[in-house]
Amino acid sequence: MNTTALPIRPLERPPDALVTVPGSKSITNRALLLAALAEGPSELRGALFSDDTRYMVDALRALGVGVEIDERAARIAVDGCGGRWPVKRADLFVGNAGTAMRFLVAAACLGEGHYRIDGSARMRERPIGELVDALRQLGADVACSTATPPVTVRRGLDGGRADLSAARSSQFLSALLHVAPYAARDVSIALRGAVIAQPYVDMTVAVMAQWGVQVERDGYREFRIRAGQRYRAQRYGVEPDASSAHYFLAAAALTGGRVRVAGLSRGALQGDVRFADLLEQMGATVAWAPDAIDLTGPSRLGGVDADLNAISDTAPTLAAIAPFTSSPVHIRNVAHLRWQESDRLHAVATELTRLGGRVQELDDGLVIEPSTLHGGDVHTYDDHRIAMAFALVGLKVPGIRIQDPGCVAKTFPDYFERLEMLRR
Repeated sequence: MNTTALPIRPLERPPDALVTVPGSKSITNRALLLAALAEGPSELRGALFSDDTRYMVDALRALGVGVEIDERAARIAVDGCGGRWPVKRADLFVGNAGTAMRFLVAAACLGEGHYRIDGSARMRERPIGELVDALRQLGADVACSTATPPVTVRRGLDGGRADLSAARSSQFLSALLHVAPYAARDVSIALRGAVIAQPYVDMTVAVMAQWGVQVERDGYREFRIRAGQRYRAQRYGVEPDASSAHYFLAAAALTGGRVRVAGLSRGALQGDVRFADLLEQMGATVAWAPDAIDLTGPSRLGGVDADLNAISDTAPTLAAIAPFTSSPVHIRNVAHLRWQESDRLHAVATELTRLGGRVQELDDGLVIEPSTLHGGDVHTYDDHRIAMAFALVGLKVPGIRIQDPGCVAKTFPDYFERLEMLRR
């Protein structure tokens, strides 16, 4: 990992750029798992190659699944095992990849043997007890000592009914949905309380349908999956990553420039395309094409009161550009950010304050006042989204340096190289 601080140079003029971004991490890891559970060969095109997806690939190989990668062509070939893992005993390590951890804990319940899933020191602080409890209700023998990883799995999935709280991570629900078709009996999942990041649940249901499995649902209250359904091996195209694309939309909005992001549209599976609508509320001009998003920034952005629960990965980015607005920015309903790669609310508040920002940290969000920022080193907390968001500040403010820039390899390894394309 590159630990040298990376200087970010301010733009000399507003950008006018066509931007492409890698494939979606969320869709790549979902498709990898469903391809592994299908019977026979599948091919993923436009897949993302990053730390998170490599952890998933390595774990599937450890479970006995044949996976071949071609990074230059952004292609992954998967020889699916038909819903039963060939290897009966495996230790899986997923670093700090939340999707890999949650999805694999549930998927391991389809095996016959002993599986242990572990991660980095930060992953061992992130919640998983709600998922473990739901899997036990469905008949699995799953154990974790502190409601956090590591997790051990010893017995398969019977099916039936489970009550689940997804208030801290929608990945718990997605993990259950992925494996439910392979349970011995039908599965019904009843949700307790609110489900955060609902677009990711919609994404899961949509991707499952693309692979041949139907989910019956009552909004976000109950989900039902008929046993005996099977994923169909196929050639599958992965959308560009909307979570990666939103940094470039924010860059245009911040600097009064224009950016066109290729490969995404309003009909994308990923909810983070809605960040363009938020920037439009703040004064940007947005045009939606069938295969692109065009955004032109105003002379100065206005403030906004934003509930970002559904698109919370964009919260650090909105916070980073908030000091440059004409009125305060209030980010609400994102308390779950405290259990992600870092405590993102505290990290953002700390780093903005370090740079001269005026920030009020709330239990579930932030209030950021317009202010004049100065240069300085940004601590990134081994969190890719902190690094990428605060790099945008450097497009306006001289002297910004991003510590540990290599942490962006988690989801967007060449982010800083692509950010430089805004200078052309």
